[in-house]
Amino acid sequence: MFRKDLIGLLQGNPLGLKDIAEVLEMTPRDVEDDLKHLIKSLKHSNYHLRVTPARCRKCGFRFKEQKLHKPSKCPRCHQSWIREPLLEIEKRT
Repeated sequence: MFRKDLIGLLQGNPLGLKDIAEVLEMTPRDVEDDLKHLIKSLKHSNYHLRVTPARCRKCGFRFKEQKLHKPSKCPRCHQSWIREPLLEIEKRT
């Protein structure tokens, strides 16, 4: 699997880190490492990674876009009802 293959997988198809790992038969940690490198590579291309941040389903707390993995607990209400961030590759306009 090459990092550029992630562009085809995520273009117009928002997925969570676990979903990507399942499709590529890799661990989520390895996919996250590849995505971090891909973000750097995309700066020099016509694409960018759009991250829909993780969000607490209980209180609505919104995590930073830099977090690519699902946090374990909400810092505001301490619940574990966290919606996983979604990652999608979009073409720059």
